[in-house]
Amino acid sequence: VTQCLILGLTVAILAALMYLVNYTKLGRAMRATAENPRVAGLMGVKPDFIISTTFVIGAALAAVAGLMWAANYGTVQHTMGFMPGLKAFTAAVLGGIGNLAGAVVGGLLLGLIEAIGAGYLGDLTGGVLGSHYADIFAFIALILVLTLRPSGLLGERVADRA
Repeated sequence: VTQCLILGLTVAILAALMYLVNYTKLGRAMRATAENPRVAGLMGVKPDFIISTTFVIGAALAAVAGLMWAANYGTVQHTMGFMPGLKAFTAAVLGGIGNLAGAVVGGLLLGLIEAIGAGYLGDLTGGVLGSHYADIFAFIALILVLTLRPSGLLGERVADRA
């Protein structure tokens, strides 16, 4: 039941975030500031305010994620965010930086890669490594994506600037 509520809350937050970024004045200002803060400033956007607001939204989303983690696992520690943070970064890179839907797809794909990899890890290593080494697959996926397709699976290819 808890995981279903977490899934529903995640979908609702994702929909709200996609609406905010794609259909509001604040979202347009965020995208403009991310592209070029000086030009955005010339167009009437206050880049410092937009950057601060973006960080506040990010912190609020991190707090909600911590609450969802605590609801699911029953415990929270101050040192627990390192590995989930790295995996979130891996999912964002896998899906394509700057692409919210891509980050979700990247997260689902990363979960599948880890689950399948953990299931076969003992067989692959002759029983030397157990399923608690499943994180290896997340970082192998990160290295492969950064090497073979740095824009991510759903990211847009960007031409090199002169």
